[in-house]
Amino acid sequence: MMTATCRHRFLTPETGGPCLLLVMALAGFILANSPWRSFYALLAKPLGPVPLGDGLSPFCLPSVAELVTIGPMTLFFLTISLELKKELTAGHLAEFRQCLLPCLSALGGVVVPAGLYALIAAPDPALRSGWAIPVATDAAFTLPVLLALGRRVSEGGRVWLMALAIFDDVLGIFIIALFYGGTPHAMSLFGTVILVGMMACAGWRGVRCLWFYGIGGGLLWICLKEAGLHPTLAGVVVGFCLPTARHDGPSPLERVEHGLAPWVTWGVLPLFGFVMVGVPLADTSLTSLDLRLIVAVVVGLVLGKTAGIFGMTWLAIRCRLASLPARTSWPMLFGLCLLCGLGFTVSLFMASLAFPASGLLISSKIGIFLGSLMAVASGWFWLRCVVKET
Repeated sequence: MMTATCRHRFLTPETGGPCLLLVMALAGFILANSPWRSFYALLAKPLGPVPLGDGLSPFCLPSVAELVTIGPMTLFFLTISLELKKELTAGHLAEFRQCLLPCLSALGGVVVPAGLYALIAAPDPALRSGWAIPVATDAAFTLPVLLALGRRVSEGGRVWLMALAIFDDVLGIFIIALFYGGTPHAMSLFGTVILVGMMACAGWRGVRCLWFYGIGGGLLWICLKEAGLHPTLAGVVVGFCLPTARHDGPSPLERVEHGLAPWVTWGVLPLFGFVMVGVPLADTSLTSLDLRLIVAVVVGLVLGKTAGIFGMTWLAIRCRLASLPARTSWPMLFGLCLLCGLGFTVSLFMASLAFPASGLLISSKIGIFLGSLMAVASGWFWLRCVVKET
């Protein structure tokens, strides 16, 4: 029987959340390869037009999978921006030198994997839109791996890696907004600028009414979608606009984070895993897979992330822009860089945007699974067998 201690650990967001995400992802994979795979395939089909009345064009509902990526995932990116703002204002990243190293490391972890992917995929123009797939580090899965490693990872190394993962996700959000949107629309773009300005001003003035940010965020989501930008950017804007100052109780940022975190951990991410992970291998032949795409994703995640992050970190420390995290050796840092190739959640999100309704999506998912598994296995082995306990 499960002990009380085991039950308590499983029910914590740091451990139970990723476990539930993994279970739901496996459930989606099993269902996609079961006799009921035709029902699972319905998740990727548009829901069809909705009549709006005489003289009005019908509104076309997208598929369930697309609704998840533009709807609930906005809340996921909101929680990321809340966590980053909290760390920047009163946490481990409050000082410039503490913030600079993971920021530069994350930048290296974006540029090099994207470059390697582009180099491998260059001969095939159909693959070029997937260059952003290997740039992300999955914070949701990285944290439980770090906790399981225990004293093999120092506190300074753990903080550095989690800060890097957050910066990584924020960079990924801006990549989504800039490169995976639709055709720009001038009036909606103007409305977007006005709404961002209003919420930024309200945050600067310390407005504490959550309804204001909720309604403003909803309108911003609509404007972003109509403006040709990815609507998940609305979550980032709202997160950075929420005030952090306390007045006779929790700050607006803390109230939103406290109320939203359980829904994202136990609802949004597991739902995303279930919808996005299903790869119908039963209907897929080896000849139909794009091996160049699989190799590009794997190389980007395993080699690109490690080389980019470690190289940029070494350069920043060599140039005396920052110093190694407390009680963290270079071998330990290299092992942490290997773990950064775990790009599960955000990489799948990027793949769904790069290859929507395309046969290439299956190949990109296989590449993500293989690359993430190789990154975790190599990082775990290195930190367990090479690095001494702190």
